Amino acid sequence: MRLIARICLASLGLAFAQPSFAQGEPIKIFGLVELSGTGTTSGTNFNDGVKLAVKEINGAGGILGRKVEYSASDTQSQAQVAKTLAVKAVDEGAYVVMGPVFSGSIIVSMAETRRAEIPNFTGGEAASITQQGNPYIFRTAFTQTTSMPKVARYIKDKLNAKSVAIIYTNNDFGKGGRDVFVRALEPQGIKVVADISTDPGQLDFSGAVLKAKQATADALFVYTNEEEAARALRELRKQGYDKPIVGETVLTSQKVIELAGDAANGVVGHVGLTADAPDPGIRTFAAKFQKEYNYKPDHNGVKGYTAMYIVKAVTEKIGKVDRKAFAEAMHGIKLSVKDYPGILMDVSFDKNGDLDRESFMTKVVNGKQEVIATLPPASAQ
Repeated sequence: MRLIARICLASLGLAFAQPSFAQGEPIKIFGLVELSGTGTTSGTNFNDGVKLAVKEINGAGGILGRKVEYSASDTQSQAQVAKTLAVKAVDEGAYVVMGPVFSGSIIVSMAETRRAEIPNFTGGEAASITQQGNPYIFRTAFTQTTSMPKVARYIKDKLNAKSVAIIYTNNDFGKGGRDVFVRALEPQGIKVVADISTDPGQLDFSGAVLKAKQATADALFVYTNEEEAARALRELRKQGYDKPIVGETVLTSQKVIELAGDAANGVVGHVGLTADAPDPGIRTFAAKFQKEYNYKPDHNGVKGYTAMYIVKAVTEKIGKVDRKAFAEAMHGIKLSVKDYPGILMDVSFDKNGDLDRESFMTKVVNGKQEVIATLPPASAQ
């Protein structure tokens, strides 16, 4: 009996000595991300940000003592593939779904997560995403209706522009952004003198740039995906375009800078998130990301990382792993870095799932993104 007792006590000692996630089944987080196709850069950054956060969270004991189990699937940057993968995530019992990043994909796939009452974070910026009354959709970045007025005010106040030309991508993301931007220009008294549509994945921007030059606008606004933005900037440099070039989030991203080279210098963009922000927490994150994946994160990397930490913060705030309770708690919530360091920036969410926080104006100088201004949350303006 004494031997059996000693064995039992030894077993208990091992149980207490080792980190344990035995309080419940793993918390399943599913990523629907663009790991191939035109969204590869965005999706890979977002996915790697989520993975880094999951690694840290599990290393610190998980969420409510339970291990986080993250699995990612490639949407191939196709909306219908994303929809099929969303069904799979539902069938496999996802607690939260991360992605897609592309607006066109999330608009299609979120019908499945909504039907199953599963919280769904997206990197998509199209304004229509959160205007459909879906109580389970939440952004990891600004909606276009929040960011575009900031860009319009910059063009008026800092560039003293009276007219602009626009080059945009003809998809849900590009058209949505273009429409909101045009509306944001009206109260600033700025006239659109060239409205230039381009195709997703377009290779040749010579015609689009020529139209922009011929418009003789005071400034040019470029709103495309990463690869197209780099091609547009190279063509603008080639044709000697000499007016200010302004964008939103993508235009001054790390990938565009790498692909465009010297042609990116001087470009200005508004970004909701940047690894170059003058903030110790964000700089620390960027260094960890670089060490983990051997490349510098862009704003999508920050999106994925902070979204996963928001999941941890809100789940621990409600004290249980409950999808409906999580979604309800998200609406109107305010989270501070002081209480939840992993979220990197103080953030709040409204009743539609749109977020608000500080943002930045950036400029590409000598091949690097530099923050030239920190802008207050929209609610503070």
